[in-house]
Amino acid sequence: MGPHGGGNASGSGEAGTATVREGSAGRARLAVLALLGSVLVPLVAAGLLSVLWVLAGIAGLALAAVGVWWTLAHTGALRALGAALSVAAPVAVLALYASFGMLGPALLSLGLWLLAVTSARTALGSGHSASEQSEQTVAEAPRAPWVLMNPRSGGGKVSRFDLVEKARAVDCRVALLDVGRHQDVTELARQAVADGADLLAVAGGDGTQALVAEVAAHHDLPFVVIPAGTRNHFALDLGLDRDDPAAALEALTRGVELRIDLGYAADRVFVNNASFGTYASIVTDPAYRDAKARTTLRTLPGLLAGEEAPRLRARADQTYVDGLQALLVSNNPYGRAVDAALPGRRERLDSGLLGVVCVRVGNTAQAARIVRGPRSGGLIRLSAGVVVVEADTDTLPVGIDGEHVVLPSPVVCRSAPGALRVRVPRRRPGPPRTAGAAADWPRVARLALGRRSPARAQHQLSGSGLVRDGRD
Repeated sequence: MGPHGGGNASGSGEAGTATVREGSAGRARLAVLALLGSVLVPLVAAGLLSVLWVLAGIAGLALAAVGVWWTLAHTGALRALGAALSVAAPVAVLALYASFGMLGPALLSLGLWLLAVTSARTALGSGHSASEQSEQTVAEAPRAPWVLMNPRSGGGKVSRFDLVEKARAVDCRVALLDVGRHQDVTELARQAVADGADLLAVAGGDGTQALVAEVAAHHDLPFVVIPAGTRNHFALDLGLDRDDPAAALEALTRGVELRIDLGYAADRVFVNNASFGTYASIVTDPAYRDAKARTTLRTLPGLLAGEEAPRLRARADQTYVDGLQALLVSNNPYGRAVDAALPGRRERLDSGLLGVVCVRVGNTAQAARIVRGPRSGGLIRLSAGVVVVEADTDTLPVGIDGEHVVLPSPVVCRSAPGALRVRVPRRRPGPPRTAGAAADWPRVARLALGRRSPARAQHQLSGSGLVRDGRD
């Protein structure tokens, strides 16, 4: 790679490889020691009675989960009782622990367990971020860049950061969305291409980003993300500085290019996710924009436990699931919600896979069982190339990157690998690291002991030329 191609990102030669290996082994040892500590602390404090204390804690969590379910799925007295139970159950368990001198050991054990799981996942993680996974190419400056800016996004970030003036200073043609007038964003981008634009950019939210990204991908033009929206999850996973949208303008003149995936729900592009079921139904309410919490609490009971509650079915490649209240399909899988980095972040944007998160909690018993984790069946996580979502209705409400649409059922979601050329500044904070894969304790133990896995040993022998594949 050339002098400006990000050569420092991965280190050089064997020295860089050794650093990664030593760091991973150190985290693996920390994970094993923390796991042992989380088991030994309650055993030392209470002996075999520690099993009963663990069961008491699990019972408290189950009651709290029931309370949360009653709060969300019911109204009136049962909602009030659920709110009280969701608070009282864990408080009662903590008080019980404290009265018998077990609060300190319990908190210490829990802290060690969290440290063990986090260290195990980071030890097994790839160590690469979303942008480092993709091949980066030094980009030539465009001749006729075009940027669409939404003055309303992010509470007026376009104006606060002088984005119009700074974009024009680098010879970028600026199109401003008119406040109070409906405009077809896709048509504006297509017209810009017809007028000779050789790069498309957006200063706005993720919904607007997705519409223009689709046009850029269709014409194989580079695309620049300027994080001028409220949340800008896409920009975060690209490693951009959301606190300084103007810094993204450097990509117009001094940038590197990444190839990343796009997601499709039917014929609609999404850069982040498409949501089905409960959330998608809530955002259809006109009152949601101005009163999100109030509208959610008002509509959730009917959506979760009422006769009109959505019951979704989905097929993710060869896996079939039904009886779902909610389903999220993401452009590349999200990290686990309990990761210590930042929850809901994507480790990479170029895996060619969709992430699938299914929620199946339809009654009090299922809510109580959710404390069992993945084995409860209440929360299902999958990865797939194609996801088909359907219900017993002719249409499905879908939230695509926060924008509400209605699509014919069934909805086929797919990944378009490497469909989008994204230009980013050469210097940027980088995306938040995710905590890697689920903890595989046999692998963690081998890594902690300095033993290579069979697959890694085979790979290294193949790379050294000592193993032949029989094709010579």
